[in-house]
Amino acid sequence: MAFVLENTVLAVLFFILTSLVQVSIGEVHKVGDSAGWTTIGNVDYKQWSAKINFQIGDVIVFEYNPQFHNVMQVTHAEYRSCNASSPISTHTTGNDSITINTRGHHYFICAVPGHCQSGQKVDINVLRTPSVAPSPFASSSPVATVPTPSPKDVASFSALNKPFEKLGWLWLVLQILLVIF
Repeated sequence: MAFVLENTVLAVLFFILTSLVQVSIGEVHKVGDSAGWTTIGNVDYKQWSAKINFQIGDVIVFEYNPQFHNVMQVTHAEYRSCNASSPISTHTTGNDSITINTRGHHYFICAVPGHCQSGQKVDINVLRTPSVAPSPFASSSPVATVPTPSPKDVASFSALNKPFEKLGWLWLVLQILLVIF
């Protein structure tokens, strides 16, 4: 009996401690996919960025020939007018990785004359709320109703699990195993 109680207490403590650890696991996105950051091949960067659900922690990779291109992070007005006179940041290595740390729009252009005007610019938009895809297990058959938790319960559960939402099923399985053992 004491062994079971001790294991349960350890499992609960482990769950609490791991829930408090801040984990940020972002995805890596190569701008322009296989074409990279270029003016060759008519890459549509607006279309490229529209198909991705960017999240905080994601890494945006610009791969390009530094003899012919660069990357400037700019304001919305500078993005619209292709003006790189006062960039937020400048990148010139040809293999630049930029971690997205805030929600909202992040504007990037190539400052080589004529490149931005010909479409070498991208708007990385991190939405305020992550979109939720429909479950592949959705069913049209009746489902038993479960009482709705109070807003206080939902807020505390969400706060505990927020750092681990990118871990998805792996985190859920770990939690279940901890409860069982």
